[in-house]
Amino acid sequence: MLGSSVSRIDGPLKVTGAATYGADFAPDGLVYGYVLTSTVGNATIRAMDVSAAESAPGVLAVYTPFAPLKLLAAAGPLGRMWLPLRDMEVGHHGQIIGLVVASTFEQARDAAMTVHVDYDVRPAVTSLVDAMPDAVIPPVTDGEPSVLTFLAEGVSSIEDALAASSHCVSATYSTPVQGHAAMEPHSTVARWDHGTMIVHTGTQGVDVVAADLAVTLGLDPSQVRVITPFVGGAFGGKVFTSAQTYLTAAAARELDRPVKVVLSREQTFSSTWVRSGTVQKVSLGADSDGTLNALAHDTWAARSALVELPGGEPSAHRTSRSWYASRNIAISHRLATLNMPPNAIMRGPGEATGSFALEVAMDELAVMLDMDPIELRMKNYATVYPGRNVPWSSKHLDECYSVGAERFGWHRRNPSPGATLDGDWYVGMGMATAVHPNFRSTTSAKITLRPDNMAEVSCSTGDLGTGMWTVLAMIGADSLELPLDRIEPHLGDSALPSAPLLGGSRGTANVTSAVHAAAIEIKRKLIDLAATHPLSPLRESPNIRYANGCLECGSQSLDFGALLRMVGSDGLDVVTSTGPGSEAQDYAFCTFGAQFCEVRVNRWTGEPRVSRLLSVIDAGQIINTKTARSQIVGGMIWGVSAALHEGLHLEPTGRLANGNLAEYLVPINADIKEAEVHFLTYPDHTHNPVGARGIGEVGIVGVAAAITNAIYNATSKRIRTLPITIESLL
Repeated sequence: MLGSSVSRIDGPLKVTGAATYGADFAPDGLVYGYVLTSTVGNATIRAMDVSAAESAPGVLAVYTPFAPLKLLAAAGPLGRMWLPLRDMEVGHHGQIIGLVVASTFEQARDAAMTVHVDYDVRPAVTSLVDAMPDAVIPPVTDGEPSVLTFLAEGVSSIEDALAASSHCVSATYSTPVQGHAAMEPHSTVARWDHGTMIVHTGTQGVDVVAADLAVTLGLDPSQVRVITPFVGGAFGGKVFTSAQTYLTAAAARELDRPVKVVLSREQTFSSTWVRSGTVQKVSLGADSDGTLNALAHDTWAARSALVELPGGEPSAHRTSRSWYASRNIAISHRLATLNMPPNAIMRGPGEATGSFALEVAMDELAVMLDMDPIELRMKNYATVYPGRNVPWSSKHLDECYSVGAERFGWHRRNPSPGATLDGDWYVGMGMATAVHPNFRSTTSAKITLRPDNMAEVSCSTGDLGTGMWTVLAMIGADSLELPLDRIEPHLGDSALPSAPLLGGSRGTANVTSAVHAAAIEIKRKLIDLAATHPLSPLRESPNIRYANGCLECGSQSLDFGALLRMVGSDGLDVVTSTGPGSEAQDYAFCTFGAQFCEVRVNRWTGEPRVSRLLSVIDAGQIINTKTARSQIVGGMIWGVSAALHEGLHLEPTGRLANGNLAEYLVPINADIKEAEVHFLTYPDHTHNPVGARGIGEVGIVGVAAAITNAIYNATSKRIRTLPITIESLL
């Protein structure tokens, strides 16, 4: 079962429109909210005239900082939360500063348009480069000091190590602010039901939202239930509880009416979350044979003035910290405050941006050394985690390089830039490394065996479109030795056994481990029931064993449903929790890959086209090859997008100039030609019993660098700023 290609079991629901997303729920008596957002980037609200809105048809309430909803400030499971309407300060254009609730959506929207706001406006800070001199060093980045140095014995500084190197490259690279641009806008439907707050919202962690709402509403955790069976994309933009969710829930309780709030498409860009822009300086020093003597990587990342979130893209810490076995490594992370929407994680946070800088720098070093880029990476292959000196739980990155080179036809690459011309198109090849860490978190799962011979597998985890519905069913079927159609999965409900939020590619590895453990326990419990229950036909039989859904003893065989019916049981269930053990200190856990790219650049217009992509991935045991491939291809497409298309543009006022799907450029089907994925199959049983590792994010890592390197190979133009525009190639 594991490793086979299984179509999504939730697919028919999605393609027929039967899948229910956050905004699809419509309880009786539903009323509608529309958020008010700031029209300036940096200000103090002086006054708000809501008289016209309050008297508008159908309006039930207007909430502002002058007449706020009751929300209690406290730390939630992800740390400090920013709560709307608690003060008069505006930190970014599009900040939520009010909520109008009315009988219909149109009435709420139209009334919101009549609210007049007076501001004391201050100049907005919108340039990361201009803000860099005032950047601060946070105490901790990614669990380690923000300034981190590993020096060989006798070396006094990274500068001395660079100076002692026979070859050195040093350059500055930049990546823009990006929007998550998920298909499903942020939405919340909340109802106060006899002392229980029931919430439907798109989220990456129902347990996180439930805990946040319990704290901010002053409720016992048992009084909050969050239900999210389907999510229409998230990518990190739905990790934190959004401002409109707090307001919707509080308004539902105050009005004692179900309330729905759906953000407009523009509001999903300006009023939720973004990926931080970065400026990164990378310096590499090497011996003449390519051995890295020094690697310095300094990152400046933007963070929002709205709130001091843990922050920015930890680009150096997620890449140069551990990717290569340099004798000397120095990394740093600094945060510069801008008047931009709040920063949150986005697919491959740190890895996607950091790999662009590091892997382009590695390509520049390979050119300087007249060395093949793959050979340079193999020369500096890290066999242990640098600085910690612990082994990887499983690492086959070297095979990713070799298999990728063979499958892609790397030997046909002409190392001379601009030397390959096909008609009007320059053709080039590039490659890059991809690494993403793996995390174990405490996860619980429940298995219920029913008298009708069905098995329920339950966990509060979600499905962001990644295929978790199918993964849950597959691991249940494999662990219980049952056909897939006898498994009934349940997820996306905070009332179910708790799972960690879906972020950091931790979903499948954690959930499958918990289900696997629950299956072992339910088999033991079932055997015990068969051996001890007075009505069991196998009572006191020796050596009862479980196989393929049946209890067997000698020539006797009894399926579990029949046993449950015979003993009068409505069902047998267990809840089991798993989490990291001592191995977390003894090993480093990562998913590895190699990205290969071929580009074509028009010699007259400068138009770049990605003609071929290949990703070779070492991710342990693949659960569902079909949906796993889909995840990697999706990441590769996002890498193309990062390289050639997307970036949010902050105007001097703080307004997002292109905060909409018409002007925020992302690839369409015509932009993606050939995208191939190849998985190595080395189950990582040190990481977890199932042997699976995360794959949701590694697909994007390194792709932008591989494209940039291929463009250099095609044209001899070295680009260090994303996205790559036609103007930069002319």
